[in-house]
Amino acid sequence: MKKHANVALFVPHAGCPHQCSFCNQKTISGSVKALSTQDVKTACEIAIKSGNTSQESSEIAFFGGSFTAIDEEYMISLLAEAKKYIDENYFKGVRISTRPDCINEHKLEILKKYGVTSIELGAQSTDDEVLRINRRGHTAKDIENASMLIRENGFELGLQMMTGLMGSSFEKDIKTAEKLIELKPDTVRIYPTIVLENTPLADCMKSGEYIPQTLDEAVKLCAKLLLMFRENNIKVIRLGLHSGGNVEDGYLAGAYHPAFRELCEGEIYLEKILFELSQKSRENEYVIEVPEKSLSKAKGQSKRNEKALKNQGFYCTIKGNDFLEDFDIIVKEK
Repeated sequence: MKKHANVALFVPHAGCPHQCSFCNQKTISGSVKALSTQDVKTACEIAIKSGNTSQESSEIAFFGGSFTAIDEEYMISLLAEAKKYIDENYFKGVRISTRPDCINEHKLEILKKYGVTSIELGAQSTDDEVLRINRRGHTAKDIENASMLIRENGFELGLQMMTGLMGSSFEKDIKTAEKLIELKPDTVRIYPTIVLENTPLADCMKSGEYIPQTLDEAVKLCAKLLLMFRENNIKVIRLGLHSGGNVEDGYLAGAYHPAFRELCEGEIYLEKILFELSQKSRENEYVIEVPEKSLSKAKGQSKRNEKALKNQGFYCTIKGNDFLEDFDIIVKEK
């Protein structure tokens, strides 16, 4: 299947009226230079020359800052450059990310005029106390209001949440996911909190005020969240911070792994297998059938799931089945 090219453009920290506890946009984006219209043109031309752009699925995306909070003339200049390539049928539209308190009817009219089709909100949490502690500068009600406006104006709605924020907990993160599901987004991104250098969160960690979530804790939680969104037909388009962009250089602590999603999907398979085996005898050997395309995930990275099953006294062979859907399993005695 041909993979269609998207163009991702970072607007580092531009327009954002706050410095959240976790935020160091220089580290996250790997860039400090202001994005120019020439940058937009160059990135689009490179994508087009690759021959993989599609009017049906390729997007031009502005990420990294609060796009609708930047200077309006500057914002329009970036959008106008991007729209040229939409009008020429190379891309289906523009995707932007912004803050929940930086959305209103006026801004939505501009976005619609210049080809924006998808808007992602950095919700992060729906717990007002967690939002306050992490200096977000908006409330859960702002998330609800902005989501409603976006949907009413015909845009695709994306919501982003973070797990393991200062002041949060497993239960609060589950509650955030439940509230985001109620808002009926088309897509979701889930980011476990990581501590980056030169952030307020780094200072809180060093003082002992904040204890980062471990990788294992984040995997168990995010595996549950992934299933929750999947069961509600909401696509999780990102799970874990992407590698590259100097993230590794700025990383101090927290649940970061370059294959985080695969770890979470492996955890789902392990939990499902253990549930099916829980009422079975450890004296027998079993064959566990999983979707062929997910065989490596079901076995776990470095066969960690196979080892975990053996450590619990179950002797199993995990094999692929072309007729099974994602996360379906069949357990048979050998």
